[in-house]
Amino acid sequence: MTTHALTHDPHDHEHASLARWIAVGAVSGALAVIVFHQPVAGLLHAVGLTPRAPYSMQPTSPFGVAQLWSIVFWGALWGVALAAALRRFAGASLIAAATIFGAILPSLVAWTVVASLKGQPLFAGGAAAGIAVGLLVNAAWGLGTGIGLTLLGRPHGRLAAT
Repeated sequence: MTTHALTHDPHDHEHASLARWIAVGAVSGALAVIVFHQPVAGLLHAVGLTPRAPYSMQPTSPFGVAQLWSIVFWGALWGVALAAALRRFAGASLIAAATIFGAILPSLVAWTVVASLKGQPLFAGGAAAGIAVGLLVNAAWGLGTGIGLTLLGRPHGRLAAT
């Protein structure tokens, strides 16, 4: 055995913790779509604020993936971004920051980048209902992702570094 194999790099634990945090962010983001985002979308659909029904299996372009699984995939990627951005937060402040992150960043990307790619009007065409739906479903997603990270992101008893 080499001496290197016997030494312990203190950064190994830090890298493992970050990897766990990012992985939990991805899983929490994916699950938050199913458990938070889509139920809020369903409620908004039920009250007539959006024509889109939740849990849609309608194929999406360009690959024909069911809309639900496409949203779950993007929820996981956004979960990674959220986890990376908010890794220094913990507890209630993490949940609050994740809810705000969810409401604002994915909504802005949807209203600008995604709308442009799909030939849709920017910022939901200025329609208050369209803007409200985006903010509410994405805030719900952020809340769920924040809760997942709070519950599972770090070994119990360990808080974020300040």
